[in-house]
Amino acid sequence: MTGARAGRSWSADLELLVGAAQAAGARAMEFFGNSPEVWWKNEGRSPVSAADFAANDILKKELLSARPNYGWLSEETDDDAARLDCETVFVIDPIDGTRAFIAGLDVWCVSAAVVHRGRPVAGVLVAPALGEVFSAIADGPALKNGAPLQIAPAEEGRATRVAAAQDMLSNMDLSGLGEVERIAHVPSLAYRLAMVADGRIDATLVKRNSHDWDLAAADLILSRAGGGLATLEGAALFYNRPEVSHGILCAAGLERLSRFVRASHTLSGH
Repeated sequence: MTGARAGRSWSADLELLVGAAQAAGARAMEFFGNSPEVWWKNEGRSPVSAADFAANDILKKELLSARPNYGWLSEETDDDAARLDCETVFVIDPIDGTRAFIAGLDVWCVSAAVVHRGRPVAGVLVAPALGEVFSAIADGPALKNGAPLQIAPAEEGRATRVAAAQDMLSNMDLSGLGEVERIAHVPSLAYRLAMVADGRIDATLVKRNSHDWDLAAADLILSRAGGGLATLEGAALFYNRPEVSHGILCAAGLERLSRFVRASHTLSGH
């Protein structure tokens, strides 16, 4: 069981996450398409809406009331260094894809994970505008709306579908990947990783400065579906560190991941 104490099941934590994320998603839907109030953070580079805060409030109340000994890391809550002393932590993005949400696009989701000793052990992505729920625990299958997900083997003769910014793709060494088909921008990073897990995308690149809350739940779902999320050195990610942002990352099914990492080595200075 990856990152989990021997003999411990995380199914109760997953049930808790799913219920809280669905409640947060339902609350966010009350704002969706209704021009919620928007503020700008990070020197005006990143929007946050009233829906983000409302969803965050529900998640924090429901999750910490049930697991008061867990730490807390959320995009929309001031960081508390006390989380670093916690063996187990909730890692939350109340709305991943806020720009899409504000624009009335349906590709956004609530992302919620339990991270234990640096690795996700339970995770859920709830995409209420799409009617989709992705979930996984460390010793179980990845599920989409209750049905198991398993990344299929590569099909001979079919182009590799890659979601990546054009400038990054242009700087990759694609010689080992065969024909590549670029997929149009997916505004939610967590949902994009879920699309790799359910086979709509074969691989994706993640620009530097993604954060724990963007990645933790989707990382687990992808790995339990037979895929992986890795650094340019091919290493797995660890969460709940003092620094919660990450460098350039690669995601793909395990059959493709090592080749995709090798193809991406030219991006180290990108």
